[in-house]
Amino acid sequence: QVHLVESGGGLVQAGGSLRLSCAASGRTFSYYVMGWFRQAPGKEREFVAAINWSDDGTYYVDSVKGRFTISRDNAKNTVDLQMNSLKSEDTAVYYCAAYRRPYVTTTSVDAVDAWGQGTLVTVSS
Repeated sequence: QVHLVESGGGLVQAGGSLRLSCAASGRTFSYYVMGWFRQAPGKEREFVAAINWSDDGTYYVDSVKGRFTISRDNAKNTVDLQMNSLKSEDTAVYYCAAYRRPYVTTTSVDAVDAWGQGTLVTVSS
């Protein structure tokens, strides 16, 4: 099992940038698909981005394409989410997630094998 801890959330003005980081423990990190989800107040948790174990495939929800970039460093057991051109609708608690599989075959919330504790991102308009 992998243990996940997020960092990097905070308050930013619309149009600004934030970088979230997720540190993972566990020797098999490199064989997990890693992802980011978010949950806004009163809404269900939704998929944001995911990356294959070998960094050769990335996936995004349409609303963040061109603005967010997911990346990973298997040597450091970290996965980051660079968020640019932030909008007020990006305000949410962001969660790091791990799927125990090497390639993205699903982005379902129900298929996630491990969650971080979440980090709050607030975008002021």
